[in-house]
Amino acid sequence: MKLKKLSIYLVLGLSYFVQAQSGDQILDGIGETALVSRYVFDGNLKDWSRNNLHASVEGSEAVFVDDKKFKKVLSLQAKNKLYVSIPGETLNSLESLSVSGWVNLGSEASNQYIFDFGKANGGHFYLVSEVKDGKTNYHAEIVTKKGKQYEVGLSALPTNTWAHITVVFDISSKTLITYTNGKLSGEAKNLDVELETLFDSSETPNKLYLGKSLNSESTFLNGNLHDFRVYRVALSRRQVARIYYSALGGQVNERHETDNDLPEFTADTPQLYMKYLTGVSDIKVETTKGVLPRLPRYINGIYKDGVIGPKVRVIWPAPVDNSSVLNIGQYTVTGHVSGSDLQPKALVTVLKEEKVETPDIKLDVFPLNQVSLDIDEHGSQTKFIENRDKFINTLAETNPDNFLYMFRNAFGEPQPEGAEALGVWDTQETKLRGHATGHYLTAIAQAYASTPYNKNLQDNFKQKMDYMVNVLYNLSQKSGKPAKADGKHVSNATAVPFGPGKKAFDSDLSTEGIRNDYWNWGEGFISAYPPDQFIMLEEGASYGGQTTQIWAPYYTLHKILAGLIDIYDVSGNKKALAIAEGMGSWVYNRLSKLPTETLISMWNRYIAGEFGGMNESMARLYRITGNKEFLETAKLFDNIKVFFGDANHSHGLAKNVDTYRGLHANQHIPQIMGALEMYRDSEIADYFHIADNFWYKTTNDYMYSIGGVAGARHPANAECFTSQPATIYENGLSAGGQNETCATYNMLKLSRNLFLFEQRAELMDYYERGLYNHILASVAENSPANTYHVPLRAGSIKQFGNPHMKGFTCCNGTAIESSTKLQNTIYFKSSDNKSLYVNLYIPSTLNWTERGVTVVQTTAFPKEENTRLTINGKGKFDVKVRVPQWAKKGFSVKINGKTEKVNAIPGTYLTLNRKWKNGDTIDLEMPFQFHLESVMDQQNIASLFYGPVLLAAQENEPRKEWRKVTFDAKDISKTIEGNPETLEFTIDGISYKPFYDTYGRHSVYLDVTLE
Repeated sequence: MKLKKLSIYLVLGLSYFVQAQSGDQILDGIGETALVSRYVFDGNLKDWSRNNLHASVEGSEAVFVDDKKFKKVLSLQAKNKLYVSIPGETLNSLESLSVSGWVNLGSEASNQYIFDFGKANGGHFYLVSEVKDGKTNYHAEIVTKKGKQYEVGLSALPTNTWAHITVVFDISSKTLITYTNGKLSGEAKNLDVELETLFDSSETPNKLYLGKSLNSESTFLNGNLHDFRVYRVALSRRQVARIYYSALGGQVNERHETDNDLPEFTADTPQLYMKYLTGVSDIKVETTKGVLPRLPRYINGIYKDGVIGPKVRVIWPAPVDNSSVLNIGQYTVTGHVSGSDLQPKALVTVLKEEKVETPDIKLDVFPLNQVSLDIDEHGSQTKFIENRDKFINTLAETNPDNFLYMFRNAFGEPQPEGAEALGVWDTQETKLRGHATGHYLTAIAQAYASTPYNKNLQDNFKQKMDYMVNVLYNLSQKSGKPAKADGKHVSNATAVPFGPGKKAFDSDLSTEGIRNDYWNWGEGFISAYPPDQFIMLEEGASYGGQTTQIWAPYYTLHKILAGLIDIYDVSGNKKALAIAEGMGSWVYNRLSKLPTETLISMWNRYIAGEFGGMNESMARLYRITGNKEFLETAKLFDNIKVFFGDANHSHGLAKNVDTYRGLHANQHIPQIMGALEMYRDSEIADYFHIADNFWYKTTNDYMYSIGGVAGARHPANAECFTSQPATIYENGLSAGGQNETCATYNMLKLSRNLFLFEQRAELMDYYERGLYNHILASVAENSPANTYHVPLRAGSIKQFGNPHMKGFTCCNGTAIESSTKLQNTIYFKSSDNKSLYVNLYIPSTLNWTERGVTVVQTTAFPKEENTRLTINGKGKFDVKVRVPQWAKKGFSVKINGKTEKVNAIPGTYLTLNRKWKNGDTIDLEMPFQFHLESVMDQQNIASLFYGPVLLAAQENEPRKEWRKVTFDAKDISKTIEGNPETLEFTIDGISYKPFYDTYGRHSVYLDVTLE
């Protein structure tokens, strides 16, 4: 994959293994997603990160020696010509690069390379010794492909002593810095380097050597190495120091210490419209005893100088319990407005506790095969068709045996000819292996349902579905049954013994260590690994790389079950349902025996207890089969601490308390989706409140402009919600990325399903935002490669991975689902088939078979501000069209060319009721306008939208500072030039394009001044 300009931070340092045992793998306060690979060299060459980029020793066998400081280390003796080779993929999908480890030099000789990264015949980056004036010094050097050289020295390194070496090249500040033992050693400024020449693997692969030069067969390191790490982020000076001092036994606050490396603003910095704001209305709200009030996040403001400003964002206190509403009466809550001294107040009246009615499901969805994506009205492919075809066509070329590889491996089955294991999180020793198979099952089911336009493609996916299900069914039938007639076996899921020859359960999946005694696993079990991880979770195991640790077993299982149920839904495959039922019973038998305290502990364990949407799948399984055991199983996945506060159900999301601040975002969003699914079947009102309250809080207090919801600097984890709500600038915008793509996938799913119960336009407004500005924007230009995180700092660049569907992260998995169902929310129907909801403005055709009506939507939206609905067929029914919240310049309707008098209010649905005739047309026009959306706690940092489309500044290089722009306070469009039909604009000579059409460096957030 081609890498654009990079920021490079190379750090050679050690953080001893103690931190890795903490369970959450956040080393030295640096989030795990920042870690690409880690080689401890304590007896093996394994990558202890979750990416399985295992190293190898070249020359002969690796030599590990005992060491007083680090117990066991890797010895590289020059005479033996040994060196370490790290996989070239380590440098893929990186914008910044950091490396860390300790070195103990055994010689003062010249030309000893600690590392050398790049290409032998091209540019490379290295750290090498040089003897001058009888002294041995080391310097870091960059040599570009065109021969430019930049270097900076280090402090002198003594021999036979461990030293911690750091090299930092920050391309955004054009600075090369070195550290020794955590302290600044040297610095060079004003570098001009195109790092893509170093790590562009489009022609020849990169080589990464430790202990040897790329260019010479006679320059080898004489010394020892230990704990070598590669990061994808720019480590700060404080992070470098923490790595060093924690290695020496210093205490590190992993989850709560943060590096504030964003530009800081003084208290008197004008924050957008705040300098024109003179007042904010106080409000009154009511709530019932025990339930925190839902305080509106946006309130009417009073502006001066003729400025018509937007509603004012108010940041309210966020209680951690419901103690303030335990008594009937009144109390006052005081909020604040960022960038002002205003303190609006909310008078809260607490009423007596009474039953609150919750909604019934009112809408049905259309099956995928009843809605098709069309070209636009000018005959051009839309971004939806482009992305769909990238995924559909690549999925059609995949080999199902690759996705079955680890399942056969777990059951000790031989592999068919041509089968190859997937990479990344589906390798031999990865504890999450099999997760991609679940995503694949769902994707091929959706692809099958979505391709009636191409019989060959549809047949292809039908064959894939049947083949996958048949293999998985045959494997599942082996579990808990004798391998041979009258053989010993354990059919009871709760009686699974230790693996053969073992004295405990473990997560060893190596070729030598994996257990294959499927006859002891209990009937119904199916997974790509033995049942040990499920049992270890019950016994308290944490997340991590050791064989005593685990990685989200129920997350993997959810993907598999969801995929099987999806195949059953679209094809009626009874074997798929049988597999799901068997595993559902296996899970019920185990979990139903556990005390509540154990379940609370399990589901609140970072990543180890991540269960995806198991509650959702079990509720779906109940709905299909009528087996109440499955609904009871769904309830066993209640995350009691988040849902209800504690085992007594004292507060939690059910009572509008934010119990998920600082938590792993995508660990919890599917749980909320599952709660809503359970509400559908159990009619337990709390489940609806949990989902509804979560959606409101998340989209208002944790959402970035693209619709993403995670990316915290505090806690130091790009996959977490910020430690406090409404503090994205203070605690978010992680250097390691933000806006995990699969989190937005799940937020869209939650929004869609909430809308089936309550037809609030804000749900579909959010859906439109996330769909256009994150999901569409997450796909590469010329392949189905897609994003994990989408960085939104100044001058960032998207990094795309998995173009050939051979190695999946979680977001690569949800990507194949998202892009095979892009049409699934354009239209809904009422359960009585008397109303049609038009939610999204996308060229498409709906076949409403129940009414014998076809609806064709013709448009070039969002490159045009209008759409036409043509009704083929006849009948009396309502057509309900969404009036987007951003449509502030008006919304007009014509039926058969005649203008209708309508009261179209932004952020609502408009009902068109009549007896429709064949050929009737509905023309909707919704003029776009430019508008700004601010970061709630630093409002001068804002994103620019045109209608629903987020516009990104097209940058030529990385940036340290936010791009500054100035707009007219009364009309921000005055200084914007461009062509709305192409959605390409210019501000101060800088090009702005839709974020979904942006593939180079971008600035999504701007530092805005209004005059």
